[in-house]
Amino acid sequence: MNPISILLTPRARPLFQLQLRTSASAPNSARAAAAASRLAPARRPRARLSSPVSAVAAETLPLSGGADEEESEVRFDWLDQWYPFAPVCDLDPGAPHGKTVLGLRVVAWYDRAADDWRVFDDACPHRLAPLSEGRIDGKGRLQCVYHGWCFDGRGSCQFIPQAPALGPPVHKNSKACVASYPSVVQNGILWLYPRADTEHRDVLQRKRPPFLSQIDDPSFVTIYGIRDLPYGYDVLLENLMDPAHVNYAHKGLMRDPPALSPDAGAIGSLFRWTEDPGRVEFDVEGGGPVKMKIEEANVDGFLAPQENGSHYRYTAPCIVSISTLPAEAEDEAEEKTNKKKPQYTQRLICIPVAPGRSRLISTSTRNVGIWLDKIIPRWFYHIGLNTVLDSDTYLLHVEERNFAAAGVENWQRAVYVPTSSDGMVVAFRNWFRKHCRNQVDWAAPTVDQLPATPTKDKLMERYWSHVAQCTSCSAALKAMKALEVALQATAVAVVMFLSIAKGTPVTTVVQKTAAVSLAVLCFAASRWLASFIEKNFYFQDYIHAHK
Repeated sequence: MNPISILLTPRARPLFQLQLRTSASAPNSARAAAAASRLAPARRPRARLSSPVSAVAAETLPLSGGADEEESEVRFDWLDQWYPFAPVCDLDPGAPHGKTVLGLRVVAWYDRAADDWRVFDDACPHRLAPLSEGRIDGKGRLQCVYHGWCFDGRGSCQFIPQAPALGPPVHKNSKACVASYPSVVQNGILWLYPRADTEHRDVLQRKRPPFLSQIDDPSFVTIYGIRDLPYGYDVLLENLMDPAHVNYAHKGLMRDPPALSPDAGAIGSLFRWTEDPGRVEFDVEGGGPVKMKIEEANVDGFLAPQENGSHYRYTAPCIVSISTLPAEAEDEAEEKTNKKKPQYTQRLICIPVAPGRSRLISTSTRNVGIWLDKIIPRWFYHIGLNTVLDSDTYLLHVEERNFAAAGVENWQRAVYVPTSSDGMVVAFRNWFRKHCRNQVDWAAPTVDQLPATPTKDKLMERYWSHVAQCTSCSAALKAMKALEVALQATAVAVVMFLSIAKGTPVTTVVQKTAAVSLAVLCFAASRWLASFIEKNFYFQDYIHAHK
């Protein structure tokens, strides 16, 4: 990633509440049988792969002794976690915003009465129309635009236009309420808790979202980014924990941050590989060994310090942190001794959306080069971030389908990971297998099947996956389109003026030449701007062979 470069009252039951309870409880006999079959992958027929399978990989990723040992592992509770919805800076308080998180279709909107953000089921209880297509009415309520039903911040229906004013108060019926999820704004991000039951209304008193240090510190600057991705949560996390791919998949894109010294950058340090005595062959990409250790591995994640000075921390289920601070000092950034040191921390927040779909929220925090944030707009950083994501989007999309063909439970047999460079990838797959049985427990019923592969222009499109969700990029796109039209209008106006003035002494030869030059320049600039807009805000193919 470019280094310069998340009040609840009793509510109605959410949609699919019965299924949600089932998934959150102990597995029934059918699920237990399915789990047992996953725990014995050697007995399952293995799909053919285009590449050979090596037994060495099984040694790299040790398997548990059997079903009894696996059952003794602590099971990760996907529904007892906080999940990011979006950075607040990208949410318009005057409109509702719809997204899918952990299989749930939800809508976030700003409740003026409580001065707080709310997260509801994205379905009106009347006829299940999407509330995310609604509006905020004059009284600050969320209004469904299908029939005009209005809801307050608790999810209670306040007005049904079709109900007679002197008739029975049907809007007070519990069936007219919409399910509301616990939500909170922390570190500039709106977070939600995926259980809307009454017993979870006070969840904030028991458990809060992970605190992201430094973001609220005024001596640091933070840049947020968001992007929807056409591959699953586990593939996204695996990729973010793989520093060895950077020189190749992102060739020419990742450089040391100019505002940081060579010994200060966490991302820059990834390019200073461990010394490799005896090496006689080098490649132009400059790859090399990556030595790392895995520490503190448990159901909550793990820590991976590297010999180059940076360290990774995986906080299950969403956050990968890359920091220049020593691991033990990451939560002590407020100390003066640490504040004076150049620091850079990048947190990559991975959100499971649905099978084959994920969302990435990135936060880049630094205490050096802060002045750059005052002169460089946020959308400029996002161009680099999107280019980096595009450069491995197709690779990961196809890779996920290869994993599915082999069976995700057979991952350790389908791959060959003999070097320490894959240490974090192996650690994550171990975590995913031991504590999650190689699956995400979705909060709503989903079809556990990967969607078909679309054409590249749809797979790597930028508008809906990022620009439409980002206030900075949306504003920049609008301004650039206006400038493009202005340049074209200027070129046309100059040509029309010359046509009218032809044959008259109104203009001299020098003036005519200047006018023609202006028209050509404006037209050329408009064409260049149109190409820039298309590549950076809509679609640009990434061809690795030409890099």
